[in-house]
Amino acid sequence: MPATSLCQDEACIPYSLMDDYSEGAHPQILEALLRTNSTQQVTYGNDEFSNAARQLIRNKIGCTEDEADIFFVPSGTSANLISIASCLRPYEAVITLDSGHIACKEAGAIEATGHKLILVPAVDGKMTPTNLQKALQQNQFFPHMAKPRLLYISNASETGTVYTKRELTTLSAICKQSNLLLLMDGARIGTALASPKNDLTLQDIFEMTDIFWIGGTKAGALMGEAIIVKKALADGFVFHLKQHGALLAKGRILGVQFMELFRADLFFKLASHANNMAQNISANFEELGFRLAAETETNQVFVVLPQPLVRNLLDRFRFYVWEQLDDGNSVVRLVTSWATDELEVNKFNAWVRQWTMANN
Repeated sequence: MPATSLCQDEACIPYSLMDDYSEGAHPQILEALLRTNSTQQVTYGNDEFSNAARQLIRNKIGCTEDEADIFFVPSGTSANLISIASCLRPYEAVITLDSGHIACKEAGAIEATGHKLILVPAVDGKMTPTNLQKALQQNQFFPHMAKPRLLYISNASETGTVYTKRELTTLSAICKQSNLLLLMDGARIGTALASPKNDLTLQDIFEMTDIFWIGGTKAGALMGEAIIVKKALADGFVFHLKQHGALLAKGRILGVQFMELFRADLFFKLASHANNMAQNISANFEELGFRLAAETETNQVFVVLPQPLVRNLLDRFRFYVWEQLDDGNSVVRLVTSWATDELEVNKFNAWVRQWTMANN
């Protein structure tokens, strides 16, 4: 069900391309929550819906209950915080990109657990083997430096790019050689896996990481993320959930949503729609001669625009001005979602085209 602009006193609220969680939830998920609402269930994530969701996810991953545990948490920040805090000792550090979500968007949540972040420059939004090895070499003066113990990456990246199987295989091999754990933030793993640039499967990701999580919040759920933890690291994980306030009494709410997302591939269908809407916007910019600041591989579009056009568009649409450049241009970020209305995308493209034709 596409979202539509709301109008009050004849003035339309600008249509949002700010993020992929401005809408509520896909109607099938809401219907599933209503359908199961009156049933009595075991609490704290031990309900039949959560267990069914775990099995559906394991089927997609190709693993058994003996190989991995799956935990549902309400948010991405809690997924990252708990995953990292559960497996690091106090003197151990996290290697992350300087643009990584845990470095820029989580209010120092990881540092608050007592763990140093070792920041590494991003290349096309991603960690490279060269930069990872350099970070390891620069942080070996033990015991005077925090010891690197975990590599954190996101797929899709903060600029919407995706890791290829070859890239992830190489990073995974370095981690194993260097005694590093590998954690993949999967807030947008749906759009990553649905990308035309992708050649990874959930099974590949499971095999090459130690912990990863599947984002529901940005994929059509009301909220929730599913953390997949290999058995070697799963012991005591539930205590970390409880201590960090993420073990919901009504865990069924998360279980029902993931059950519906994975029951018949709704998860991937919604991700594909988000990607297609972004490609529509991106192709229009390229056709009109605007420069992309990052290749559009998933549902995020980064493009360099002149300030007058940015101001014109902001009267009608909401989006982030990501960076103001010295030459009078700005990098803007536009994000599409499972619910992005194709009509609104066409309107956006028409406004861009109209302004461009009038000013060239």
